[in-house]
Amino acid sequence: MDSTADTARALAERALHMMAVGERTDFDEVIHPDAFNREAATEPPSARGKGPEAFYESARWLHAAFGDFHHTVEAAAVTGDLVALHTIMHGRHIGPFVVYNAEGEVDQVFPPTGKTFAVTQTHWQRIADGKIIEHWANRDDLGQATQLGWVPPTPIYLVRMARAKREAQRENGSR
Repeated sequence: MDSTADTARALAERALHMMAVGERTDFDEVIHPDAFNREAATEPPSARGKGPEAFYESARWLHAAFGDFHHTVEAAAVTGDLVALHTIMHGRHIGPFVVYNAEGEVDQVFPPTGKTFAVTQTHWQRIADGKIIEHWANRDDLGQATQLGWVPPTPIYLVRMARAKREAQRENGSR
């Protein structure tokens, strides 16, 4: 790779690792003020905006549910202003994983199982002005759900899900 591609790859990898261990100020250094995360549609409303604050809120949302959260980068490809990282996402399910609907209300809640997971993901990041301006991903959500015991759900887990959803709705002020 040439130095421009190396720089782009390093920035994309830094942004990905920052989701696991970054402080709020790190996001200002790496995420463009107009950055948009295409994956935020099922995330908390605070993560649905643009810029460093929205990306930081995505990280906080993930940290609330997953401990030992990190990515290992298996491969990278750079073309122009676009970087694709093929990764393995690792973590332990330590807190409720709350999924939101289009209106920003609690849709589903997966209470913690304490189980670990390692699933493949591909993260696509577009760069502008030396910062990440766009992100989207392809994820193995079924593999993650299976490893965490979300599917197939046991009757006991379905009851735990219903209780966790009611609690999350109370905390978020939704129905």
